[in-house]
Amino acid sequence: MSNDEFNMSMRKFLKQVGVTSQQEIERTVREGLPDGTKTLDVKMVLTAEGTDLNHVVTGKIDLG
Repeated sequence: MSNDEFNMSMRKFLKQVGVTSQQEIERTVREGLPDGTKTLDVKMVLTAEGTDLNHVVTGKIDLG
């Protein structure tokens, strides 16, 4: 696989992750959260089968 093919494949995967993650977060908020919830604590875990990759990103989403 060439470097260009690798970059395109990785970008396609990351775009899918971003779009589907946003859709799921929006659905969760739409379906309702406990009254008074002002932030949503989120965590994304990235693993790759057959490797030791285990990357964790945490954050808060302000619900205004």
